Amino acid sequence: MVQRTRFTLVNPTTAGRINEQEVVSLQELDATDRRILLALDEDPRLPVMVLAQQLGLARGTVQSRLERMSASGALRPNSSRVLPSALGRGVAASVSAELDQSHLNEAIAALRKIPEVLECHAPAGDTDLLIRVVARSPDDLYRVSEEIRLCPGIVRTSTSMFLREVIPYRTTGLLGA
Repeated sequence: MVQRTRFTLVNPTTAGRINEQEVVSLQELDATDRRILLALDEDPRLPVMVLAQQLGLARGTVQSRLERMSASGALRPNSSRVLPSALGRGVAASVSAELDQSHLNEAIAALRKIPEVLECHAPAGDTDLLIRVVARSPDDLYRVSEEIRLCPGIVRTSTSMFLREVIPYRTTGLLGA
């Protein structure tokens, strides 16, 4: 189910020190994996035994598949189910960042330390990093944006506040496909 690939990021500003990261490339989930995940999508608190009974599978099969999917990175952490607004962070935004490429690893390390940074992507195109953030208020969003702008290697930022979420994060349609 999982293929592991190692790659090395070399940051020229760290005097030859190497930062290794492991990338997990996932193979497609099979029909049984999808059935398990669809059932959990409907009720994520189902005990493994009940889930196995509902799906007509052995408890050990369900347990081992869930553990394998979790270990492979196919499942997001449970904390991703918590709405930021429930934590007092009702303002959401996207921050585009332009980088000094020689400081990429330092910028990413600094961004990881900012709790309001929910995710960060390296898109194709003119933007170097696309960062999804949350904040308590527009003033707090300004603070978060400034904290990002002051990260090592970040040259310029542009912030776009989201007015409302019209389609929430979802994968149910993909599991049924």
